[in-house]
Amino acid sequence: MKIISQRELRNGSAAVMDAVEAGETFHVTRNGVEIAELRPLTQRRQLTTEEIIARRRRLPRVDAAELRRETDEFFGEDRLTDDDNPWERPRG
Repeated sequence: MKIISQRELRNGSAAVMDAVEAGETFHVTRNGVEIAELRPLTQRRQLTTEEIIARRRRLPRVDAAELRRETDEFFGEDRLTDDDNPWERPRG
């Protein structure tokens, strides 16, 4: 990561954009204060299957009963019955 001033960005924008395209990240300053980050959009790489599995294993376990209790506490305990169709609009 490089730090450049607003003036350097303005005067050397072509070179800065070439560097960003090549993967470089810049922090831009105005009056000595960092105000922006300029980075490539394609910096994220695709994860492998093994990396995705490893990340999933690090997630906390979810207690379904506790989740239901918290959901009911937050939204209320009104539930649809088997006869209710949430997609059907009331007519009238």
